[in-house]
Amino acid sequence: MPDLGGLTVRHRRLAAELRRLRGRADMTGDQVAEELGWSPSKISRLEHGRTGFRVADVQSLLDLYGVRGAHRTDLLSLAKDTRRKSWLESESATLPSAFGTYVSMENEAETIWNWEPHIVPGLLQTEDYARSIFEAWQSVVTMSPAEIQRRVDIRLERQRLLERKPPLTLSIVIDESVLTRKIGDDPAVMRGQLEHLVECSQRPSIKVRALPLGAFHPVLTGSFSYMQFAGAEDVSFDDIVVIEHLTSNYYIEAEDDTYQYRLTFERLVKESLDQHRTRELIQKLMQEHWS
Repeated sequence: MPDLGGLTVRHRRLAAELRRLRGRADMTGDQVAEELGWSPSKISRLEHGRTGFRVADVQSLLDLYGVRGAHRTDLLSLAKDTRRKSWLESESATLPSAFGTYVSMENEAETIWNWEPHIVPGLLQTEDYARSIFEAWQSVVTMSPAEIQRRVDIRLERQRLLERKPPLTLSIVIDESVLTRKIGDDPAVMRGQLEHLVECSQRPSIKVRALPLGAFHPVLTGSFSYMQFAGAEDVSFDDIVVIEHLTSNYYIEAEDDTYQYRLTFERLVKESLDQHRTRELIQKLMQEHWS
């Protein structure tokens, strides 16, 4: 599984396209380095996203590869964009690197499929629910009230993806146990969270499904996110699967592997309740457990 460091999708997309263009030009990295008077290690760093992109360097490479017209304009624009960071990316960069990388990818995804057997996914959490989760973490990780609030603010800022134009397309499958697992000391936290789930599920760009405890459970694995990206600046990007662990994230990019997760999520959807029945279940459990 690759170490993606803190690279943005824009950065990695441009690196991949430069590798492709060199291959199309039938040149080795050593040949490119000799033509431009650079070191071979510089070519390698650029093509693997291990260094920042100077627009002048990208122009030199595009000249050498004979890239003209709209494609050239798009790639130069992409090179400039690799240096651009949103408030969210800047703030998340101060958190553990695995989380900062995840936020960057989430911010640029077109579609996210999320399987979550433990808690409500972050993009659909209420402020009280999110704060309760961070407060619970204090039993193993010390965080000041100010740090907890900062992390809550970052989580809420991430949710603006659901309001952008066009919005992020989000499809989640949650285990039924998520709806009855107590988060927070006050039942109002869970009641507010379940009400929010119902409201969110009525948006055209959001699908919420529950996997009933009594249903066939086809996937004995933890949570994962399947991210899909739109083509940008005439450069495509492969799907990525993110698996979250306690202290780090794993990123899966190989097409054969990500395809297995695609099939897994599609099977989870098949075994889950549809959106209407999911809303009915949420409302039923809200009355039974959190009224």
